[in-house]
Amino acid sequence: MEASKVIHAIYTDDDVLMSAVKKVKAERYHIEEIYTPFPVHGLDHAMGLAPTRIAITAFIYGLIGLTVATVMMNYIMIEDWPQDIGGKPSFSYLENLPAFVPIMFELTVFFSAHLMVLTFYLRSRIWPFKEAENPDPRTTDDHFLMEIAVDGNQEALETLLAGTGAVEVNLVDKAH
Repeated sequence: MEASKVIHAIYTDDDVLMSAVKKVKAERYHIEEIYTPFPVHGLDHAMGLAPTRIAITAFIYGLIGLTVATVMMNYIMIEDWPQDIGGKPSFSYLENLPAFVPIMFELTVFFSAHLMVLTFYLRSRIWPFKEAENPDPRTTDDHFLMEIAVDGNQEALETLLAGTGAVEVNLVDKAH
């Protein structure tokens, strides 16, 4: 097991954190991770992260739900057990389409929402009984932590981080 050194800079305000991220990125340092107690708007853009593709997966999952609804209703109501409801025979899918629209909508939303949540959990590697990865428990309450790998630049990096408004700057061994 190999260990490397990282610097943990702790902040108490999200606006100060955003300013610090911009200054650190301007100095061309690579930020390994940022731990926050709540989502910080614009942080992903400031870090230079690629935009998420979860909306594309949501659309695909919605199409899957729409397809399942269409095939299911066609099989159940038209092919398997056609019924004469209120004197109106149900022998064609298109003739009954207005009655099927609510079911199509609901299954589209159902598939999209549930499969999107599962995709998010799997992509984020969050599963039941997984231990927390945050290095400082205060990041679940009211502190923000920026983690930067040290590569022979410890003094300059500590000086830069102290100048960005960090309330603590700690050198830590991180196991890989």
